[in-house]
Amino acid sequence: MPKNTKESSRMTRTSTRSLRVSKEQAAGYLGKVPEDKAFWCHDGAVLRDMRELKEALAAMSDQTYAYHSNAIKNDFSHWVRDIIGDDKLANDMESAASREEAVKIVEKRYSLLSKAAG
Repeated sequence: MPKNTKESSRMTRTSTRSLRVSKEQAAGYLGKVPEDKAFWCHDGAVLRDMRELKEALAAMSDQTYAYHSNAIKNDFSHWVRDIIGDDKLANDMESAASREEAVKIVEKRYSLLSKAAG
């Protein structure tokens, strides 16, 4: 716990700084992945970038979501971490209790990255 306002301010700046994403990082996270790294959903949808992930999560059935994200596996967050490279989004997606929550998480991150990418 910070002892004074100056220390608190410094901690806030550090925390905020660590959450910032450079224009180049944002563009990389939003870019298309190589064809051989695309995510193939159980329902046949093929995802090649974060925008397609966002749209697919919003449109897919809860059953398809549960096939990929459950107590045993979390395919979406693994793909985001290992292929897209966005650890923050991957970590946030792991805590999603439902498809609807995952949609909100991805939409929020996509919006932030889109602004950062300019």
